[in-house]
Amino acid sequence: MSRGQVRNATGDSFFVWEGDVLVVNILGKPSAAKDAIGKPKGTQLKISVTAAPVAGKATDHMVRFLAPLFGVAASDIEVVFGRENVNKQLRIRAPKKLPAVFAQASLLPADD
Repeated sequence: MSRGQVRNATGDSFFVWEGDVLVVNILGKPSAAKDAIGKPKGTQLKISVTAAPVAGKATDHMVRFLAPLFGVAASDIEVVFGRENVNKQLRIRAPKKLPAVFAQASLLPADD
């Protein structure tokens, strides 16, 4: 599997590293009961947020929810596309920690 040849290509995973930047494909679920990171679904990671999907507010809320989980400031998370869509991509600059779902995905065999 090639890593990061095309800017938006994460291969068959929901994330890819481009240097010290973590690129993550997201399937957002606005107006949820609670903010939560779900399971990978294909090449996207499900993330639920309590905010309503109005003018990008749910995405802004998602960025604020995710920032401490990755040990970064909200300003270190760039929404590449999908600010007003459930399908989105984030670029997280130099995360200091990773939620458990990333560690689990990293343990999958990479012999392809």
